[in-house]
Amino acid sequence: MEAARIKVTIRCNVCGEKFVLRGRREKGSIDTGFKQCICNNANDLDIEEHGMF
Repeated sequence: MEAARIKVTIRCNVCGEKFVLRGRREKGSIDTGFKQCICNNANDLDIEEHGMF
């Protein structure tokens, strides 16, 4: 079975930058390839997922 594709919005709580990415839901986690914000923040992020249709 192929992993479900989802749209993810990531907002940095340090600088306010917003990223909209596509990812895959696999085994209860989301993989988008996102590592850190351009301000080097990797921990203080708001992540919101949206279904793809």
